[in-house]
Amino acid sequence: VYTVGLATRGNSVEKPWLKNYPEGVPEEIDLDRYTSILDIYDASIATYTDRVAYVNFGKEMTFGELDRLSEQFAAYLQGLGLQKGDRIALMMPNILQYPVAIFGALKAGLVVVNTNPMYTARELRHQLTDSGARAIVVVENFAHVVQKVRDEVPVEHIITTRVGDLLGFPKGTLIDFVLRYVKKAVPPFNLPGAVSFPDAVRRGAGRAVERVPHTLDDIAFLQYTGGTTGVAKGAMLTHRNIVANMLQAKEWMLSAKLGDDVEHVICALPLYHIFALTANCFSFMAMGGVNILITNPRDMEGFVKELSKVPFSFLTGVNTLFNGLLNTPGFAELDFSKLKGALGGGMAVQRAVANRWREVTGTPLVEAYGLTETSPAACINPFDIEEFNGCIGLPISSTECGIMDDDGSLLPQGEVGELVVRGPQVMKGYWERPEETAKVLTDDGWLRTGDVAMMTPEGFFKIVDRKKDMILVSGFNVFPNEIEDVVAHHPKVLEVAAVGVPDEKSTEAVKLFVVKSDPSLTEEELRAYCKEELTGYKRPKHVEFRDELPKSNVGKILRRELRDEAQSKT
Repeated sequence: VYTVGLATRGNSVEKPWLKNYPEGVPEEIDLDRYTSILDIYDASIATYTDRVAYVNFGKEMTFGELDRLSEQFAAYLQGLGLQKGDRIALMMPNILQYPVAIFGALKAGLVVVNTNPMYTARELRHQLTDSGARAIVVVENFAHVVQKVRDEVPVEHIITTRVGDLLGFPKGTLIDFVLRYVKKAVPPFNLPGAVSFPDAVRRGAGRAVERVPHTLDDIAFLQYTGGTTGVAKGAMLTHRNIVANMLQAKEWMLSAKLGDDVEHVICALPLYHIFALTANCFSFMAMGGVNILITNPRDMEGFVKELSKVPFSFLTGVNTLFNGLLNTPGFAELDFSKLKGALGGGMAVQRAVANRWREVTGTPLVEAYGLTETSPAACINPFDIEEFNGCIGLPISSTECGIMDDDGSLLPQGEVGELVVRGPQVMKGYWERPEETAKVLTDDGWLRTGDVAMMTPEGFFKIVDRKKDMILVSGFNVFPNEIEDVVAHHPKVLEVAAVGVPDEKSTEAVKLFVVKSDPSLTEEELRAYCKEELTGYKRPKHVEFRDELPKSNVGKILRRELRDEAQSKT
């Protein structure tokens, strides 16, 4: 029996999962060899210089080209006077500029703030102000949103980029023409003083990059999340956190017998999401993998067309993505001869989807579990698992998981409580929010996940329910507090409650219960208002008007009662 003492409470947690580890996966990882993410990056550049690192719209970028361009971008950033620890926001979909900007920013010693390009002005204003970002790289399609908040945020330097900037001529020019003039996907914007990404890279070509000393304790990313409460907070992910998760994920991936056969890895999740950031941008980079960046995975027919161009060896995604592919004509006819497996995270993988995936592709759809606060991986199922087990997997190397009650005591196997995680991938805390940090990080290093779970005798963990009222839409956390706060600002709304209801396409969808203050309020008017204030996945799919909402004896709206009622009708 493997146990580890909990110094402050005298408890111990058994580790039965070790006996079920895939062959070759170590109990512990070795972090002492590294001082930062860039140590692993430099080793990959040296080993795989001439190998293709990223592909987008058919355009290949080698590891050597990535290094050259990111070096020039780093030099440009330092030339702006940006110092170690300054924050830079990256607001782009999956395009070649993204990894160039990430590694350039890290080389310059900056902290990367990944930003959803679909943010509304309200959401962007909060993130840029809260992070104190001094610079931003934004794709032109969403530059008009930056224009709306420019005078209200601390951003001093704006770099704009077009989707086709690194695709070359004529492909890049043609794609930008179609987006701008045919699809009209680039709203007009006016950002005086902004510099284009190609110009920034050119300006950095004549400068030498000042090598910034890093330690594993330096912050690498402010990765924004609602955590277990509503307001978006920046999880401080250090170089230690990311390096640890890279090494942990790499060991698990190697157990899938990928080895040097990481020929083509499909990256359909956005790199601004922690799953794709660590799994694709970093972990597969460390293995010399070729990441195929899918800019618009919502175009399923186009996505399948991209998949048909080359036999791919691995795919990361969420349940809705896999389900969408399985239901897209042509997917079942693809060449799966090189496919070693697929990893599903961000939301629960459904048994029906996993079973059909194996039937169609001949390979497993393996469920994993993680949080932004754990960089993200905490548990992964073995890749040689015979059938879908409905569990989130085993704690990965150097990781402990336990089930804790409300008093902070660890519970025995089989009992239900809050899932807690401890390991080198657990965040440093929330940016400038010590009170919020204290709510989720215990004195002895456990992260309270907010998920209710249990551990099987074999050491597998299974999610039972969510402790909070969080709504999970296509792998993204949606928090009722935020939705309600936005809707409550509408002048015709008296009271509002937001809950999650089952949805075939996105696992859950947002439903609003609204009490009007003005009888003239219509559903269409409320939806239009939400479209202006909320990112797409946060917008309500269902709206129901009520004369009153159920409340507790102290006047608190009873969301659970509304949710149970709504779910019983679906």
